[in-house]
This record gives sequence, C-alpha cells and structure tokens, in this order.
Amino acid sequence: MIINLYIMRHGDAQPYASSDKMRELTSRGIAEVQKNAMWLKQQVDGFDLVLVSPYIRAQQTCKLICDLIETPTKLETFDDLVPEGSPENVHDYIDAAIQTDQPKNILLVSHMPLVSYLVEEFSIERISPIFPTAGIAYIEYDVQQMKGHFGSVKAP
Repeated sequence: MIINLYIMRHGDAQPYASSDKMRELTSRGIAEVQKNAMWLKQQVDGFDLVLVSPYIRAQQTCKLICDLIETPTKLETFDDLVPEGSPENVHDYIDAAIQTDQPKNILLVSHMPLVSYLVEEFSIERISPIFPTAGIAYIEYDVQQMKGHFGSVKAP
C-alpha cells in the first residue's frame, strides 16, 4: 500500500517573541502558506491525518491549510514535531497510525531542521533537503518497506 506523505515547514515567522514557541506568522508567511495550500489542494482532496507542532507558527500554518482543504479526518498536535524533535519517533508514530487508521494522505507541519531530517528518515534516497519557509516535500511512502521515494520540495 502506498501513502501520500507531505512534510511542510511553517510559513515565515516573526524573528522575535517572548519565546520561540510563541513566534507568529508574518503577512509574508501567511501569503506563502496560502500559495502552497492552493498547490496542495490540487494534489489531494483532503487529509486523513494531519500532525502539527505545538508552536504557534506551525499551528497557524496548519489552520490556513485546513481552512482551504477539507477538514482532516484526524488532526493532532504532536509534541515530537518541534525543531529538535526525533525523526525516528515521528516515523514510529506514523507507522503505528497507518496500521490503526489506514490513512491515504498524511500532512506533517513542523520546523527546520526537523523537516529535513524527516525527509531523510522517511525516504529511500536518504536525502536531507533544505526547506524554504512554507516549503512542502512529497514522499510516496510504501507501507511494506516503511520507506518511500522522495519527490521534491515545493517552494511557495
């Protein structure tokens, strides 16, 4: 079985806030996310599973995506999707979710450097691309191999 796995970096965010977790999207970041949300809408009818970082800028990015694309079947804030999160833990969680929920389209919304490490973790090619803000990577994930083929990173 093949799963469509999309890994997205949040849009451009304020450089400063009371803490890194509280940084919000800028107007540029909102525009970037909206542009790539339109592209995502052409790729999928909706997401069966969306996992998002607890940080404000990622939550805002996710909301903009979900406002345009059909509401996901399952939307979760996932604490391992923070910048210093573990790609292995995310991979294990996704594999477990595939077994229980059998999603066809999955979206992860996170941060650099984790998004690059996630592509490396999930892809056969073991590639670790640099993501622009609001960039989206696509992986055609083979459930049997527990790895997939990396397509590209879509910039806004």
